[in-house]
Amino acid sequence: MEPGREGQEHAKRSSLFTFLIAGVILLVVLGAFTLIQRRAQYRALAEETEARAIPTVAVIHPTFEGAQEDLVLPGTMRPYVESPIYARTNGYLQKWYHDIGSRVPKGELLADIDTPEVDQQLSQARADLNTAQANANLSKITAARYQELIKTDGVSKQEVDNAVGDLEAKQATVKSAEANVRRLEELESFKHVFAPFAGVITRRNVDTGTLINAGNSGAQQELFNLAQTDPIRVYVSVPEVYSPSIHVGLGAFLEVTQYPGQNFQGRVVRTAEAIDPSTRTLLTEVDVPNRNAQLFPGGYSQAHLQVKVNAERLQVPVNALLFRSEGLRAVVVDADHKLHLRPLTIGRDFGTTLEVLQGLHANDWIVLNPADSLEDGQTVRVKEVAQLNVPAQANPGASAGAPQ
Repeated sequence: MEPGREGQEHAKRSSLFTFLIAGVILLVVLGAFTLIQRRAQYRALAEETEARAIPTVAVIHPTFEGAQEDLVLPGTMRPYVESPIYARTNGYLQKWYHDIGSRVPKGELLADIDTPEVDQQLSQARADLNTAQANANLSKITAARYQELIKTDGVSKQEVDNAVGDLEAKQATVKSAEANVRRLEELESFKHVFAPFAGVITRRNVDTGTLINAGNSGAQQELFNLAQTDPIRVYVSVPEVYSPSIHVGLGAFLEVTQYPGQNFQGRVVRTAEAIDPSTRTLLTEVDVPNRNAQLFPGGYSQAHLQVKVNAERLQVPVNALLFRSEGLRAVVVDADHKLHLRPLTIGRDFGTTLEVLQGLHANDWIVLNPADSLEDGQTVRVKEVAQLNVPAQANPGASAGAPQ
């Protein structure tokens, strides 16, 4: 073979080898680039997944209550005296004389009951009494005669003793018959139903012709409900922290929604002198004069107890509370975005907000609508929520923004 031709073939083989080497290098480079790109995508996906796994929570500050000197608490109005009125005899309602809303004095006739069975029993008892009295009178005459005859030995001593014993037995029968007559007379007197005290009829459960049974066996047997509303009692549950300030004679007044701007003056007349373990409150009674009958039993009121409360008190919305088996908790976020479950001591309930006595500070960030899945020490993202009622007096730290 010619040398020139061999050189050409050698050059071709060298070019082909070079091309193959370049192709392999290119494939390696492309593969490495693809692996690096996929690894970067996987890392970015993992970081995004991890970021999305951190929950975002809305946070706010507790707010301060407005400064006030009175302790304002919800109160329930009750009659000073209240009594259901039942029948003490059987029969049918013959007539009623007062309906609901009627104000009656003590001893006023409320209703008449027709009692034919009791009337007949009384007639029979009186007849039995007459019989017993007649028998006793005959025994008395017989005993007197025998006592005279024994003086002349006309009868034996045994016959005299029998006559005297018979007289005593007949006299005992008379007393029993008299007691039975008095009992039935008392039952018959119950056919007239009278008011036991002055008050207002708040309920009438019977009408003419209703079958009446004696006793208080169930609400259906109640004839009337009578209530004395002057003065009116107001029961207030005072939180334990304020209980040392409550005493008999403490000034108080009521506010009711139906009389805006009007105060009804009263005073504390008694307390339970014991804390209710279920609510941790002191049951307190306030008596308020009600001469014009403006206050209705069973109504709702705001009781102002003049205990001069000047301490700063915090409020939180009810949707910032977490109810756990171990008790009431608030979820607080610290500067490191970590959650902490704080136990709370709650005071008054204002409906949409609650008074916090212990457990929170003014500069704490608390989570709104906390999920049950939140745990202590968990990392979260925060989003500050605008507050409608900004604290009037706040700590300098309370105005700082939410943790970034």
